[in-house]
Formats: sequence, structure tokens, C-alpha cells
Amino acid sequence: MAEREERSKAASTGSSGLMRPPRTRLDQPKSPRRRLLPEYDPEAFGRFSERIARFLGTGRFIVWMTLIIIVWVAWNVWAPKDMRWDEYPFIFLTLMLSLQASYAAPLILLAQNRQDDRDRVTHEQDRKQNERSIADTEYLSREIAALRMGLGEVATRDWIRSELQDMVRDMEDRRILLTSESDEGDR
Repeated sequence: MAEREERSKAASTGSSGLMRPPRTRLDQPKSPRRRLLPEYDPEAFGRFSERIARFLGTGRFIVWMTLIIIVWVAWNVWAPKDMRWDEYPFIFLTLMLSLQASYAAPLILLAQNRQDDRDRVTHEQDRKQNERSIADTEYLSREIAALRMGLGEVATRDWIRSELQDMVRDMEDRRILLTSESDEGDR
């Protein structure tokens, strides 16, 4: 027993004498690792970005943005000198608009990508439904063709009527022939 422990210890240290980390069991899940970045729900973030993208594409956003810029410029032009926070070249306003645009663009792209994914799934489902419809239509076409071919072999009312009329004519001809022969035989 002691010999086995020494062998396992020697195997774990290797030839260099350094300790290897203990082997993990494959039949058990790994313990969660600590992450430096916070975790987030990508679906929740995607829905949030879609709401923002929808708002950025409305007239209400444009009106509010226009009003804020007008108030900003008016305040920084006509307010008392000591109360202005952004003088004429409006550097801070430019910075704020650039910041808003730098966040809006990726959020809009994320919302578009999510919409593309939904459209792709919808198109795939439509394509499969169309394939099923085409297969059903082809099957029904074959069935109708088979019925038509089968009906071609079935006796129709007009065909039976014409056959009966031919038979009646033949019988009348035979009767006429028979009566004429019987009249000749009587003489």
C-alpha cells in the first residue's frame, strides 16, 4: 500500500520533481471560475438595444434632440457670462453629440442583427412551408391524373347509351332479317 502511494506521488511530481495540479474528475462538472467581467443576459441586453434603436428612429427623439440643442445653444449664447458652461464653438455639445452617436450606432447595429436573425428564421420556416406545399400540390396533381386515367376506363352514361342504341339497331336488323327469312320460308 505504501509503495503504491509513493509511485502515485512520484508520478504526480514527474521527472523534474515539480508538483502537477490534481487531475479533475471527468464525471463531475467543473466548478465555476471567477470572472473579471460582470455577467449579463445577452437577450435582455438585445431587447434593451432594440428599444433604444426603436426610440432613436422616431420623430419624438428628433424633436427632443432638437429642443435640447436649441436650449443648449441659446443658453450658452444669451445667458450671463458666468453661468455659461459651453462657450461659442460649443465643444462640450459636440462631445456630447459624438458620445450619443458612438453609443447609438452599435446599439442600432445590434438591433438590426437581431432583426436579421429573426428574419432568417422566418424565411427558413417559410421556405420549408413552401416545400411542403409544393410536395402536397405535386401529390394532389398525381392523384388527379390517376383519377382521370381511371375515369377514361370507366363507362360513362353517354358511352353506355350509344352502345345500347347500337345493340338495339343490331337487334332490329336481326329481327328484320329473321322475319324476312321466316316470310320466305313460309312461301
